[in-house]
Amino acid sequence: MMRLLPRSAARLLIGALIALQGFVAAPMPVVAADTGYAMDLAGRGDFVAQKNFVQCVGASMQMMLNIMGQTNDRTATTQLRLQKLARNLSGPTREGFERHGASVRGWMGGLNDLGAGPYRLVGTTTLDEALELAAKAIRTTGRPVGLLVWRGRHAWVMSGFRATADPLATDDFDVTAAIVLDPLYPHGSSVWGASPKPRQALSPNAVGRQFVPRRQGSWSGATGVGSAIMASLSGKYVLVLPYEIAPVYRHRLRAA
Repeated sequence: MMRLLPRSAARLLIGALIALQGFVAAPMPVVAADTGYAMDLAGRGDFVAQKNFVQCVGASMQMMLNIMGQTNDRTATTQLRLQKLARNLSGPTREGFERHGASVRGWMGGLNDLGAGPYRLVGTTTLDEALELAAKAIRTTGRPVGLLVWRGRHAWVMSGFRATADPLATDDFDVTAAIVLDPLYPHGSSVWGASPKPRQALSPNAVGRQFVPRRQGSWSGATGVGSAIMASLSGKYVLVLPYEIAPVYRHRLRAA
């Protein structure tokens, strides 16, 4: 898959269209598939491996910011700052428990806090619905999607897709492949299987071996609105989903 427009040109194009039309879908880097439609927002240098076995959210945020930004940052310092930001926004935990990772709530909150949003959490009951929502969001916003894999224990980034039709032109389409980045590559899991190569196009069946519904039950320590949101995602395929076009992404990473 190839990016057909330089990032700077794509950003200018999106900004101009937004100025004229408001929040409407803008043309993004795309290629025509042999049958249907294909798109990938990521470039060769966007992938970042997680620096340890708990920073999958920090690494996924780092990749998403690389995809949306003008330059790539693969430093350990930035990844740790992102991880701490997501962890701080993950909500309270049960008494006596010290969180080392970060929750999907912190993942979404961190992206929004940095000005890379707006993102929201969405849960679906089927894999097909999740992939179709992800493809539609990528196509209409020009931003990557987060996938909560391993029943809620790991994070992937979905940067593109292949489909039977352009999701911008019709709702009558099927996703035939998801293009993903797994920050754990090349290590994989003895339970869940091998990590896909960066920007590998996986069939829905292959995606579904690791992208499965989040485990049942509530999030320990979640209260108020946060508790209701987390409870609604129990047993669902969970997405960190963009839902509006962002005219310009401005990196505002602060020391956490």
